[in-house]
Amino acid sequence: MWTQRDLELRPRPRGFHLVTEEVLGALPEVGDLRVGLLHLFIRHTSAGLTLNENASPDVRRDFEAWANAAVPEDFAWSHTLEGADDMPAHVKASLMGPSLSLPIRDGRPALGTWQGIYLCEARDRGGPRSLVATLWGE
Repeated sequence: MWTQRDLELRPRPRGFHLVTEEVLGALPEVGDLRVGLLHLFIRHTSAGLTLNENASPDVRRDFEAWANAAVPEDFAWSHTLEGADDMPAHVKASLMGPSLSLPIRDGRPALGTWQGIYLCEARDRGGPRSLVATLWGE
C-alpha cells in the first residue's frame, strides 16, 4: 500500500510542540499496516521536524531556550525584510531539518517509550504548517 496526503497542522507560537497525535489522527491508514514506513516532510523554510522526549515539557522549553541562544535575532543578518524572527527561523529550520522517516510496526510508529514528533516552530506567528505524509507498507 502506498498513500500520500497533505496534512495541515494548526498554528502554534514559536517553540517546540508535540504533534504526534495530531499527525497520526490525520493518518488512519497507519493502523492498517503490519510493517511499513511513514515519511513526514514539512513544506516550510521557517519550521522543522524532529523526534525527541514526549513526557516532560521542560525538554521542549529547554530546546526553545537553546535555539534562541544559539541563533539570536540580534545578529547582523542581511535578510531582514520579513521581520526580526525570519532569518533566525530559517537557520533554526535547517538545524532541525525538514523531514522524519518513522518505522511502522503493528499499526503504530515503532517509537521509543519517550519519543514524540515535534513541530519546531521558529516564527513568532508561523501560521498553519503543511506536511506531506507518505506512507507505505503492508
